[in-house]
Amino acid sequence: MAEAGNQTAISKFILLGLSEDTALQPLLFGLFLYMYLVCVIGNLLIILAISSDSHLHTPMYFFLSNLSFTDICFTSTTIPKMLVNIQTQSKVITYEGCLTQMYFFMVFAGLDNLLLTVMAYDRFVAICHPLHYMVIMNPRLCGLLLLLSWIICLIYSFLQSLMVLRVSFCRETEIPHFFCELSQILKLACSDTLINDILLYFVTGLLGVIPLTGILFSYSRIIASIISILSAGGKYKAFSTCGSHLSVVSLFYGAGLGVYFTSGTTRPSRKGSIASVMYTVVTPMLNPFIYSLKNRDMKGALRKIFNRGACSQ
Repeated sequence: MAEAGNQTAISKFILLGLSEDTALQPLLFGLFLYMYLVCVIGNLLIILAISSDSHLHTPMYFFLSNLSFTDICFTSTTIPKMLVNIQTQSKVITYEGCLTQMYFFMVFAGLDNLLLTVMAYDRFVAICHPLHYMVIMNPRLCGLLLLLSWIICLIYSFLQSLMVLRVSFCRETEIPHFFCELSQILKLACSDTLINDILLYFVTGLLGVIPLTGILFSYSRIIASIISILSAGGKYKAFSTCGSHLSVVSLFYGAGLGVYFTSGTTRPSRKGSIASVMYTVVTPMLNPFIYSLKNRDMKGALRKIFNRGACSQ
């Protein structure tokens, strides 16, 4: 049985998607194509607005532009393949393609997480130490924090992918998901996955608990600092600088926890894939709206871009 289930015999996986109902496929295709385009265009506009306006060349917007780039890559690892599968009525993904998708999904999911943590630290310094903000959040530190985030995510994802290569699979290779997720793949294994499971939950817990603790600590200090401000106008101004980030953090971690709790079953199920839609598509799509609608500087920069486009015509 071990020979029959050897991983070298596995050449493909079957992605079952969100629904097997053929009547729903055109609706799913249209809905996800729309959300993907809104996500990509919205985040590209954020990057363009920040890069074209010198007033936005600050640490906060430097990290925001990187978050927008990460969100584009994050959704691009899963949604295009899903759309191709629906359009071609094929649910197949190659073994190599599945591992590649899993690797890049972990890289950009981890980057999203760490960038939100770094942005929380940036808001903490801006509100609690405003006079030393530009000294502390200097370009060298910002570049170092970004580089460190990339290195952590690349190493973690590479390590997890290497560990999957040692796993052998049975004949049943159906994944009840619209993309290759590590936890779902491990549930299809025939060989012992104890080491994989320990690594998965330990590192995921580490990369989840430590950043979340950092965010909660930052906001506890921020709230204490805002409360000490005497004027109502001062309180509003201080809170408005971190309100957008707090909204995005709530969406990201709320959706992430939903995925974590629904994927805790011993057998794969579609509940996790439905919860993942919020985490992988909806949150990255909403980020540009959250950061631009309540941000006067971003709205001004976007207005300049649209006015420039209108004048060129």
